Amino acid sequence: MKFFFAVGCAGLLSASAVFADGHRSAAPADARAYIISPADGATVTNPVTIVFGLEGMGVAPANVEMDNTGHHHLLINTDPGTLDMEAGLPATDQVVHFGGGQTQITKELPTGTHTLQLLLGDWTHVPHDPPVLSEVITITVE
Repeated sequence: MKFFFAVGCAGLLSASAVFADGHRSAAPADARAYIISPADGATVTNPVTIVFGLEGMGVAPANVEMDNTGHHHLLINTDPGTLDMEAGLPATDQVVHFGGGQTQITKELPTGTHTLQLLLGDWTHVPHDPPVLSEVITITVE
């Protein structure tokens, strides 16, 4: 597992300026987000701990502008094709933000089958270009 945690606030622009010019932060071609645990197909009980991985980029909190960094967003039962990749990601029960640079969560999920996927966002919560998405995993909560 390769990731680093970056801190600092140099070079900040307003979010409105970023959205106004259609800016998306570039992602290295080899960048990869992945879910370390639980494993795809796992049956789990509440609370569920989900651990995130990232290779080829570093983790930095929202509002910290640094090249080749971002922060995780956990998509729960959400098709990324329904999200606007040109704008900041919405904060919902299905799109969970980790703007503090967190790399895991322990969360209660309803009983049943769920899909989980990670999507990296830049310092303004906008997905990178190209988007850094993990594979979708499916878990069952008993």
